[in-house]
Amino acid sequence: MRHWRFIAVFGIFFSVAVHAAQVGLIKINGAIGPATASYIARALDAATVQGHECLIIQLDTPGGLVDSASQIVEKFYAAKIPTVVYVAPAPARAGSAGVFITMAADVAVMAPHTRIGAAHPVELGASGEVEKTDDVMKKKMENDTASFAKSIAQKRNRNEDWARAAVLESASITAEEALSKNVIDFLAGDMPDLLKQLDGRKFNGKALQTAAAKVVKIPMNPFENFSQLFLRPEVMFILMLMVIYGIMGELSSPGAILPGVVGAIALILVLYMSAILPVNITGLVLIGLAIVLFMADIYATTHGVLTAGGIVTFFLGAMMLFSQAGPGFGLSLRWIIPATAVTALFFIFVVGKGLGAQFKPAQTGKESMLGKSANAFSRIDSAGGKVFIEGETWNATSATPVEAGQPIEITGITGLTLQVKPKT
Repeated sequence: MRHWRFIAVFGIFFSVAVHAAQVGLIKINGAIGPATASYIARALDAATVQGHECLIIQLDTPGGLVDSASQIVEKFYAAKIPTVVYVAPAPARAGSAGVFITMAADVAVMAPHTRIGAAHPVELGASGEVEKTDDVMKKKMENDTASFAKSIAQKRNRNEDWARAAVLESASITAEEALSKNVIDFLAGDMPDLLKQLDGRKFNGKALQTAAAKVVKIPMNPFENFSQLFLRPEVMFILMLMVIYGIMGELSSPGAILPGVVGAIALILVLYMSAILPVNITGLVLIGLAIVLFMADIYATTHGVLTAGGIVTFFLGAMMLFSQAGPGFGLSLRWIIPATAVTALFFIFVVGKGLGAQFKPAQTGKESMLGKSANAFSRIDSAGGKVFIEGETWNATSATPVEAGQPIEITGITGLTLQVKPKT
C-alpha cells in the first residue's frame, strides 16, 4: 500500500514539475536589422509551441531599420502568447526603431534610469550626421513614420501624442518619465521583479503565472548568429573592396588564380547582402565610376588627374552607399577614409605596376633584342652576314646592304637570323 502511495505522490510531483510555468527570454543588443527580425519571429514561434506564459525581449538598441521594426511589430500583433519588451539593464535605451518595438509589445517595461525615444526618420551620412534631403520627401518620410508610431500607440492604448513627438520632434525621455506619460506599463529593477509584476495580468482571459516561472533562454541559431555578425554595412563594404582588389589583381597578374577566386566569392556574398541591406544604388554607381577612372589613368597620360577624380568619386560613393540606413546601420568615416586611401594606393602601385609591366618591352629572350643597335661584324645584305651583339655572333640579313663596321638596328628575328637595317 505504501508502495502505491509513493508512486502516486511521485506522479503528482512529476506532473506539477513538467507543467511548471515557463517564460521565454531573448536578449537584443545592438542595431535592429533583418537578423533581429528573424530571431524574434523564430523565438516567438518557439515560445508558443513550448507553451510559455509569455516571451520577454530584453532590449538595448540605438535603433536600426524601420522595415525590420515593422516586421517585428507585425509579428507581435499576430502572436498567440503575450510579448513583453523589457528595456534593461541601465543605462540601456530603446532608440529609433526600438521605440516602435517597445510600444508594440503587449507589455512595455523599462528598468530605472534607462531611456526611450528619438524615432525621427533620417538619412545618415558616413559620419552619422543627418544629410539634407528633398523637403517633400522628408515630409513624406516623417508623416509616414509618425502615422506608424501613432497606430501602434492606438492599438496598445499608449500615449499617441508622445509617439508622434518621438518621430516628428525626436522626443526622448527617461524610464520614469515614460511611466508617467503612459508610454510604458511599469518599471522593473531586475528579472525577478519583472516576473513578479507580470504575475496575474490577464491576456485573452487567461492570467499569467510568472511569479515562480522558470526563465528559459532561447539563443540564436548558427545562421542568426552569422547574420547578426556579418549582415552589416561594414562587412559588405569590406567584401566590396575584396571584389575590387581580387578582380583587379587577377587582371594585373593573369594566372595568379587566388585573387580571382577570392574576388568571385566576395562578389556572390555582396550580391546576397545587397538584397537584404538598404544599399543606395547611387553609391554603387559612384564606386564603379571611381574604378573606371583609376583604370583609365593607368593607360592615359593625365599626370594623376583621373586618379584624383577617382579618389573623390570613391569617397563620395562610399558615403552614399548606406545613406538611407537607420541608426546603427550607417558607414562611418573611420571605415571610409582608410578604405579610400588603401584603394587609391592599390590602383596606383599594385594594379598600375602590374598592368604596366605587361605592356613593357620584353627584357629577356630574343624579343628583348628588337630595336637594339650594334655594328655589322661583316658585310650584310639579302644573302646574309654577321652581327656581334651582347657577346654573341648572330646571322643577319638586310634589304639594304650594310658594310662591316657600319651601325645597324635590329628590326626583326626569324629563327636564329636577325633582320637589320642601316641605322641613321
